[in-house]
Amino acid sequence: MARDLNGKVIIITGASSGIGAATAVACAQAGMKVILNARRKERLARVADQISKLNAEAHLVPGDVIEAGMTDRLLDEAANRFGRFDVVFANAGYGLEKSIVDTTEAELRRIFNVNFFSSVDLLRESASRLIEQRRPGHLLMCSSCVAKFTLPYYGLYAATKAAQNLTCRAMRLELARHNIEVASVMPISTRTEFADVVAELSLPEGEAEQIARHTPRRMIQSPQRVASAIVKCLRSPRPEVWTSLTTRFAAGLFTLSPSFGDLVMRRVQQRIESARSDLASE
Repeated sequence: MARDLNGKVIIITGASSGIGAATAVACAQAGMKVILNARRKERLARVADQISKLNAEAHLVPGDVIEAGMTDRLLDEAANRFGRFDVVFANAGYGLEKSIVDTTEAELRRIFNVNFFSSVDLLRESASRLIEQRRPGHLLMCSSCVAKFTLPYYGLYAATKAAQNLTCRAMRLELARHNIEVASVMPISTRTEFADVVAELSLPEGEAEQIARHTPRRMIQSPQRVASAIVKCLRSPRPEVWTSLTTRFAAGLFTLSPSFGDLVMRRVQQRIESARSDLASE
């Protein structure tokens, strides 16, 4: 039997664009109240305007997820505004296209702080409060299909996503007796992802185009498709939320045969390096 979402309260980080914004709107359409978090207040306000047009409630909590005290601030704001929270979606994160050897220590620590540590901190504290209040809940992290296989020049990004996925799988087992569901979301590329990377890392526009150039069109989905899958998971919980059966099958195949995976990824690497070469010659 599908769970009723009407009146439930969801906290979403990274909610100013892409999957986060689309999920906020989809949850509002399902009758949920939404706590919106991201660094860009003006973009959050636009998402809130969309939600208000659906006659749903949204509350803005702007700020960076790695700010000290942000987890407590989000959970406290939900309690003060709506009396509780029921769902938490740790979605904030960014991508990095760089070889591991060329990545600086600062870049390494930042991508893990934003993508992994802030997400774990939010879900740990959320679970602790739900357990203390003896209430059920649903916790999610936005992982990625690359949690199951890596890509050349995306190794550290994939590592953060694999860490997210494994953490969610462990928490799902550990929290089951408390009636708390946990899931990892495993999207492929979305149509807004490249713009988000540019905004986060302040990359030149040409470099964002370079990333898009070697991403096959069939591997790009709309954020709304991911959001719809997330709402479906909230109604009917599952361990992982996939939006591409082809990619899920490929991930399993790469696990069964790493040599075959390497063969495929070498072709991906050639496309990336060719795109970089073309950009350098322009």
